Amino acid sequence: MDIIEEKIRQNLQYNTYVALGSFDGLHLGHMQLIKKVIALAKKNNGRSMVYTFKNHPLSIINKEIMPKLLMDKETKIKILENKGIDILRLDTFTKEFMQLSPEEFVLNIVKNYNAKGVVVGFNYRFGYKNLGDVELLKELSKKYDFQLFVVDPIKYKKEIVSSSNIRHIISDTGDMDKARAMLTRPFSLSGMVIKGRQIGRVIGFPTINLDYNKEFVIPRGGVYFTIVKYNGNYFKGVTNVGYNPTVENEKLSIETHILNFNKEIYDEKIRLYFISRIRDEKKFKSLDELSERIKKDKDYVEKQNLGLIIKRDLQS
Repeated sequence: MDIIEEKIRQNLQYNTYVALGSFDGLHLGHMQLIKKVIALAKKNNGRSMVYTFKNHPLSIINKEIMPKLLMDKETKIKILENKGIDILRLDTFTKEFMQLSPEEFVLNIVKNYNAKGVVVGFNYRFGYKNLGDVELLKELSKKYDFQLFVVDPIKYKKEIVSSSNIRHIISDTGDMDKARAMLTRPFSLSGMVIKGRQIGRVIGFPTINLDYNKEFVIPRGGVYFTIVKYNGNYFKGVTNVGYNPTVENEKLSIETHILNFNKEIYDEKIRLYFISRIRDEKKFKSLDELSERIKKDKDYVEKQNLGLIIKRDLQS
């Protein structure tokens, strides 16, 4: 897969079929656009392209209302490459770009990338102040001679699959099974391991602390069954998201006890996959009571089939 991040200097010399959107999370709905654009490119002897922004438009327009992100760039690139996309165009949304009218935006896509077909979702908006919509795209497709394909909403158990809905599920309910079904893979966070208060060591369950990026969605407070990817290997984990009320922590932390793991990995990078929610966070009367509850959480995680989960969710 070719990745274009710099400014286009010359028009592409081959025909492209372009999927437009934010593609945050690459959920079930996005995957329908991906399948369609790949099929069109193959059918018409062209190249498939995903056109999106490397930064969220609201980071320039109004950062205060910018939604939390579901996926980092590294993961997005890996998934699109695995799915068979030929070209990923990661444009930079700027104040100058923000001023483009809907028609100017479309004309740039058609001219710069020699687009013969465009694929969008049913609620796609574009151009200055999001004034462009699917109806305008239909008019512009006739004016500039490209095919337009609009993908209908995709539903999971009668709910429309959307990035905003998945954000709500993760941050407000913590239902990781439902989020995974909509995303087609477990939600994950990555970052460096930092030193915490080391209370886990005192009660016999040492933990690693994730230095999480606040631009990304954080799961609802509670205890989760997770899988930790470290140095190319996978390990089961019990992860607490919250303030550790038993020891009165003032800062939200994401702490994981990794099963069958005794290495110190401070300042090293991990990825944490949230598989399922075990329980709410709770304030216990003593550290002994907390230790007993963590032992039960660990026993539950011990029974889970790591190999099956890796094969099902982490190797697509």
